[in-house]
Amino acid sequence: MRIGFFYHSLVSDWNHGNAHFLRGIVTELQARGHEVRVFEPWKSWSRRNLILQHGRGPLREFHMMYPNLSSTICTLKTLEQQLDGLDLVLVHEWNDHKLVSQIGRHRKQQKSFKLLFHDTHHRSITDIKAMKKYELSHYDGVLAFGNKIRNIYLSKRWIRRAWTWHEAADTRVFRPLPAERKTGDLVWIGNWGDGERTAELQKFLLRPVKALGLRAHAYGVRYPRRAVRLLRGAGIRYKGWLPNYMVPRVFAQFKITAHIPRRPYVKALPGIPTIRPFEALACGIPLICSPWRDAEHLFTAGEDYLVAGSGPEMKAHIRRLLNEPEFAEALAQHGLKTVWERHTCIHRVDELLQICAELGMRSEILAPVSMNGKLNGRIIPIELISPQAAEAQPRRMMRIRSSQKPYPKTAKRRSRRRMHSPRRRVFPELLKGGS
Repeated sequence: MRIGFFYHSLVSDWNHGNAHFLRGIVTELQARGHEVRVFEPWKSWSRRNLILQHGRGPLREFHMMYPNLSSTICTLKTLEQQLDGLDLVLVHEWNDHKLVSQIGRHRKQQKSFKLLFHDTHHRSITDIKAMKKYELSHYDGVLAFGNKIRNIYLSKRWIRRAWTWHEAADTRVFRPLPAERKTGDLVWIGNWGDGERTAELQKFLLRPVKALGLRAHAYGVRYPRRAVRLLRGAGIRYKGWLPNYMVPRVFAQFKITAHIPRRPYVKALPGIPTIRPFEALACGIPLICSPWRDAEHLFTAGEDYLVAGSGPEMKAHIRRLLNEPEFAEALAQHGLKTVWERHTCIHRVDELLQICAELGMRSEILAPVSMNGKLNGRIIPIELISPQAAEAQPRRMMRIRSSQKPYPKTAKRRSRRRMHSPRRRVFPELLKGGS
């Protein structure tokens, strides 16, 4: 099957969690022998911010770590050519309204492929006006990352058919890694955001860490100066942006982690955890969550992770996990088992192919060409790539099929001014095996 993904970005995960899931899905489809093409806009917000803040090094690193993944620049002018010959097209909701509409019109004229809209955000509840601008009348259906989102599309008659398609962990990348020793107590990986969980972060992260005197790190982007000062005041080291494929290595260096969901996912969209808990559990690290109701029964609270209903309860959970290693290990193993049995990108590809069958796609198109788990004859586990081996691999840059220059001149000059090895510039302590 020939599949096209029109998404915000494959190469940049700067404040862009959907890239995590997209990489895992594309990798699994490729492993089964399907031909996959990913299209992204020339100046996506995430990619542009990544280049402006870190230069071009992270893009090179991405292609070292994912040698089989690449994307093509998409414009309205090139759209018809890029859609030609595809059997299935997925369009993410973080796309321009014009692009979404034009792909739909092409589907109406050609009818040669199935077309699905993929929604992984809370805007269908928090920004209905913006969502109503999407023209979906020629789409075959919606893939929603939670039951409530799915029901909204159906009840408001934005679409005729919709399926729930939860996010999941890419277990080729996210899995337990050995560590010589744990160098920290607690690590928080997440973005500060737009004030959607500031109070919660202070209640469930900053105050407990300060009260217990923990060795703690925080990774993420969009932290204003005030937030960095708050972290410093709590004794938490702010480490900045972390490439997502390096998350398992960081988890391996800490004893516990926390999930503190944004307010819309607690109040308006219970049951949608976002991708962070899937990835943490897949790495086998004990997880504590601030109040979150698993309305869609993805996990089992108390067995896969702990839930803290208050600041004092958060401190009590942290103490227990740190002081009772056998309990912490049992919790981590139960969560890991749940992910491996139900919530991997392998499971989600199975679900996607079942949806395609419901849409009437022929079985010979859906059948995998190969199930040997290899990509072009090989898979390189992310955690086994040493810095030396990574440097020895070809430096593949993103394929640019556009008349524009690859990057803004300012970003180019900035990257030249920075240190020769961007890998050591971005996360030197990880390559040394430290914290």
